[in-house]
Amino acid sequence: MKVVLLERVDNLGAIGDVVTVKDGFARNFLLPRDKARRATAANLKAFELDRAAIEQRNEKNKADAQKVADKIDGQTYVMIRQAGETGQLYGSVAGRDVAEAVQAEGGKVERSQVVLNTAIKTLGVHEVLVRLHAEVSATVKINIARSAEEAERQAKGEDVIKSAYEEDREAAAEQAADMVAGGAGQQDGLGSEA
Repeated sequence: MKVVLLERVDNLGAIGDVVTVKDGFARNFLLPRDKARRATAANLKAFELDRAAIEQRNEKNKADAQKVADKIDGQTYVMIRQAGETGQLYGSVAGRDVAEAVQAEGGKVERSQVVLNTAIKTLGVHEVLVRLHAEVSATVKINIARSAEEAERQAKGEDVIKSAYEEDREAAAEQAADMVAGGAGQQDGLGSEA
């Protein structure tokens, strides 16, 4: 299906471009979201008459998106989740969760604007791209931890899973040293007569 774009669409084109797309993509995405119109003679003529208004509306939307991007770009949002000893989450963090975290802090972000190819399934600080407009995006950091204290440690750059392993290893080494020092596992020579 041929459509005329009403705004810039990634991997397709800019405002006013006439492109050929699959019918389902046009019917299910471009047309309902007012990103394009069918490229009929009447629609092309109407587009040329409305082009200045469409470009002005696009610039206003871009400016609004830039204000939001300036506010949230580089911000860190903390999410407390349950996780196993290896740092694997019980569940995952999806785009909806990221959008809700940003909205809770006063940012205006929709779920569809969060670019997350796969869900986040581990503890740590993760960078997430938020595309607010076709030409405006921001990067936010999501700090996923089991507690607020752990989130603070991660924010300082500490790998809490590695630290926990090292603490466990040191504790085991101390226990082994205590057992050897206390004489555990040694025979005292009694009862060894034959």
